[in-house]
Amino acid sequence: MSGTTHDIAAERRRHPEVFRGKGWLRWILLAGICAYLLYLMWLFDFSRVFTDLPRVWVIVRLMVDWTHIAEWDHAELWRSMLETVAMAYLGTMLAVVFAVPLGFLGARNVIPRPVFHFFTRRLFDGLRGLDQLIWALVFVRAMGLGPIAGIMAIAVAETGVLSKLFAEAVENIDRKQVEGITSVGAGLLGRLRFGVLPQVLPVMISQTLYSIESNSREATILGLVGAGGIGLRLSERIQINAWDQVAYVIVLILISVALIDATSRYLRLRLIG
Repeated sequence: MSGTTHDIAAERRRHPEVFRGKGWLRWILLAGICAYLLYLMWLFDFSRVFTDLPRVWVIVRLMVDWTHIAEWDHAELWRSMLETVAMAYLGTMLAVVFAVPLGFLGARNVIPRPVFHFFTRRLFDGLRGLDQLIWALVFVRAMGLGPIAGIMAIAVAETGVLSKLFAEAVENIDRKQVEGITSVGAGLLGRLRFGVLPQVLPVMISQTLYSIESNSREATILGLVGAGGIGLRLSERIQINAWDQVAYVIVLILISVALIDATSRYLRLRLIG
């Protein structure tokens, strides 16, 4: 340590122009960051966090008061929760149906055409560039309230995500296995079926299971804009200030996500290892 300190001091004496002003520059930068932070707090009236905090505690107290739990419509809430899970599952499966062929088409080592590859990848970017919530608003406007809008929103957005992931998995395969299949006279479909698919199938299964798990959470948010499921029930309870039932719905969501996560992990271990 002493040797290092001595070396730094020696270099400082040898090249003072390099070390000159470093400390002041650091302090000026820190002061600028703090000033910008204070400006943003003033701009957004951050003092309201402290003045409105008592209202938050009132809501929290209402959320933990479950004295009227026997009067709630549990069947409706559980049915909506199952509807949310079904939305996530069906939307993801529809996305997989389209993403598998698109993933192969978007891989450079399957169709080595730069122009085709460029437009295919831009299609993926366009589908996944908009959040599921935006797609849900579009489909709710087009198809009306209900789970169909949520299913279509998940399917469209997830098609772009899974297509990109599948295409990258295809591009990263071991070419020796494909070359072995080709050497025995296999055509394009044979190379894809026996040379490419066995290598990328574990990745596809893993990504699909993770997408179902992730979309189960996203489907809850979609319900807030009218796309059906438990999110719609959550929005209704918030509008009528039924905060005890809001807390109950949140607990249902957490339990469902935990169960889906455990199931997904079990299936990944059983199917992939």
